[in-house]
Amino acid sequence: MNLVKISSNGQITVPAEIRRLLGLKAGDKILFYQKQDGEVVLRNASAHAIRKAQSAFSGAAEAMGISHEDDVQALVDEVRKGASQNVLGKG
Repeated sequence: MNLVKISSNGQITVPAEIRRLLGLKAGDKILFYQKQDGEVVLRNASAHAIRKAQSAFSGAAEAMGISHEDDVQALVDEVRKGASQNVLGKG
């Protein structure tokens, strides 16, 4: 258990053990949220955002018929071609 003191500005220092546990480094952001049971949890905001995005896109590749890196490259090429045509006024 780690005990921290809140400064007059509402700031805290996250203990080194917790920073290591969460993979935090200088400049990172921490997400605080309250669970339904009232418990307050803190997370590495970047890691949380990545996990949330991964969850949101789960199954998207299969739904689009993407099963290989070549499929991804073909999709990127198609999007780039469409974007360049729009920029050139051909779209």
